[in-house]
Amino acid sequence: MSKLTARHVYTSESVSEGHPDKVADAISDAILDACLALDDRARVACETACGTNLVVNLGEITCKGFESLNTKAIAQEAIRRIGYDDHAEGFCWQDFAYVNNLHAQSPDINQGVDRDDPEAQGAGDQGMMFGYATDETPEFLPVTAVASHHILMKLSELRRDGTIPYLRPDAKAQVSVLYDGGVPREITTVVCSHQTREVPEERIHRDIEAVIRETLAPTGLLTDRTAFHINPTGRFVIGGPAGDSGLTGRKIIVDTYGGVGSHGGGAFSGKDPSKVDRSAAYYARYVAKNIVAAGLASKCEVQVAYAIGLAQPMSINVSTYGTGKVAEEKIADFLMHGGLFDFRPAALIRDLDLTHPKGWSYSDTCTYGHFGKANTPWERLNRTDALRAALL
Repeated sequence: MSKLTARHVYTSESVSEGHPDKVADAISDAILDACLALDDRARVACETACGTNLVVNLGEITCKGFESLNTKAIAQEAIRRIGYDDHAEGFCWQDFAYVNNLHAQSPDINQGVDRDDPEAQGAGDQGMMFGYATDETPEFLPVTAVASHHILMKLSELRRDGTIPYLRPDAKAQVSVLYDGGVPREITTVVCSHQTREVPEERIHRDIEAVIRETLAPTGLLTDRTAFHINPTGRFVIGGPAGDSGLTGRKIIVDTYGGVGSHGGGAFSGKDPSKVDRSAAYYARYVAKNIVAAGLASKCEVQVAYAIGLAQPMSINVSTYGTGKVAEEKIADFLMHGGLFDFRPAALIRDLDLTHPKGWSYSDTCTYGHFGKANTPWERLNRTDALRAALL
């Protein structure tokens, strides 16, 4: 029986900006933003590792004026914004060991990407990327992912404004939803583990459960059967990079669709738009969201595949999970040949203006999912009329 019709429970997870992997993502994307501000043709593949009182940057960067950047200061500011400001916790923005092992991009890679004709720009890597959309939430995202993100976003707000003063930056949330006939029916379980200062467990459980209930009430999916598990290990005081090391790109499912749909395996943070791992995944989301918003399907997944150094994609595939009003092969053929969307790296970068962020930054994208944020260009719904006219 298909998952669209079967009764089943699905779970998605989110992590906060203070999770060690997200600290690493934030530093990598802050360095990317600084490079693009200097040089809109910068080639950036910046990795970050962090642990107890330690940050390491490594990877490849080719950027005009890069020598003027103080990458440690950029990392410090990213950590300060997250909220690690206490030396006693083992990781603080003011005082950590720093290792910089960034170097220029390999010429073997560069020769396949940069061309005399900008339109012929090749893909920065081989691989496949996926975009997904569903009409089950206003964000066109799975409700499990949205709910998980919203819990932690609210708790972060209450930590920052002092409403719950004992909260610290590291946290995880997990939401399980019962689906029936492809429709979300109720939230069965919520799990939240949040780093805190030393306060009574009863207070932590009471305060966090109250926030979760208030945050999720608008979904209409909470019931008297919903189970809540708050800090189930009992104590979560040692957190962040002092509690567990962090690496860029280790939360790719949190970054995308909460495990719904497929994932090509490539991470996003620290990569400039010539890396199709990031830019083509953003574009595929843009396409899938417009397809669903146009009424061509209730759910849509778009896959695009590239060969390194080549501009034209190797293939485009569309899956509508049985919800399509138009044959999947017809939609895929239109995406490849219809002229409305152009998946060549130079074209999609230009279409979404990915080298000149306006009203958003790459640092903004790396927490609480790369999708669903209304100010990012890949969330625009500006091709729905053209899709309806061409395919309905």
